[in-house]
Amino acid sequence: MVTSDDPVLERRRRAARLAGLGKRIGYGLLLVAIVAFVAGVFVGFGTAGPVVVIALAATTVTLAPAIVVGYGVRAADREDRGQPSGH
Repeated sequence: MVTSDDPVLERRRRAARLAGLGKRIGYGLLLVAIVAFVAGVFVGFGTAGPVVVIALAATTVTLAPAIVVGYGVRAADREDRGQPSGH
């Protein structure tokens, strides 16, 4: 990897890393919610219900911003390369 002294590129790389981490956490929480829902169908929603709700709430908090930041980083990279921004 090429190192750069440009603070904008460094901030963009950091934002891309955080967006990637947020996506992994968010999609993992979504998987937890799906598994808990399926378990609740077969076993009952006494314990599974709150797990589903909490996992979906946490998914929303982590995944939505990560997706938006990821799109922003990719759009900035495309603009730096002189390619169309896609809108």
